[in-house]
Amino acid sequence: MVVPRAVGPATKTLVTDEWRRAGVDGGTIMTFPKKTVLVTGTASGIGAATARALHDKGADLVLADLDADRLGAISRELGGMSRVADVRDLGAMHEVVADGVARFGRIDAVVANAGIGSHGSIEQVDAEIFRAVFDTNVLGAFHTVRAALPHLLASRGYALLVSSVAAYVPAAGLAAYCASKAGVEQLANALRLELAPRGVAVGSAHMSWIDTPLLTDSADEFRAFDRFLRSLPGPAGTITSAETCGRRLAKAIEGRKRRVNVPRWVGMARWAKPLLTLPIAEHAIGTSSRDTIRQLDEEVARTGRSATVHTASILNEA
Repeated sequence: MVVPRAVGPATKTLVTDEWRRAGVDGGTIMTFPKKTVLVTGTASGIGAATARALHDKGADLVLADLDADRLGAISRELGGMSRVADVRDLGAMHEVVADGVARFGRIDAVVANAGIGSHGSIEQVDAEIFRAVFDTNVLGAFHTVRAALPHLLASRGYALLVSSVAAYVPAAGLAAYCASKAGVEQLANALRLELAPRGVAVGSAHMSWIDTPLLTDSADEFRAFDRFLRSLPGPAGTITSAETCGRRLAKAIEGRKRRVNVPRWVGMARWAKPLLTLPIAEHAIGTSSRDTIRQLDEEVARTGRSATVHTASILNEA
């Protein structure tokens, strides 16, 4: 196997057939009729919007989420198969995959989208919520891919792991979310190296602010977070609709893309990442974040929680 490397315009890209089929150099296009896609975190937000976009393209859907009521609603809307499942439980994800294969006969793609966030500084954030963020965002992505992997190998399929712009840009008070999404990006990168020679393509999705219940609930319940959002300049403060994001992710799955950024400017943040950790940049960001952190920690201390009411209730019921 020849590993891809940068080449000049006058030379050919050194990519084996296996890497090409896996989408390393653009690869093949996935057409959705008679294809089955497993999507986690589909009860609302990005997951629900992505499921709708895939449904519109003709995909058979296997939907999974912890929120039984919202999952039931989206399942009645889109059809397919749905299961209440906790991505933190590998056994539960094996059962979801087995049920999906029993229903549709195959799994061609997975979207590891399930994710939660927390609020508060390292000093103040609830340690159990901090752990739950990692267990959901990172282990949940691993469990989703691990459970579906034999079927992805059989179909020479595709896995999209949902990361965030937070993998590129650190934010004080959101340490668990930022660190977990950086972990998801690197999980996708490592998986791509492992699976491309076997014909499976892997991508990561990186979004800025998307109009989801996770975002709106956080802004409603943590006023310091709401003020932080409103203070962001230019494109950094723009909120994209979940529908737009879902269509972009569905298109990325169709094209077996290595990376998708929503909005497109998020790709610039990836290249700016080394600059954001320079001392002068950290000083500026840290200084501007000082009041936000103080106010956020005061809210966490007053309310006794580091997550939204909905997130806390779903975790407690699991």
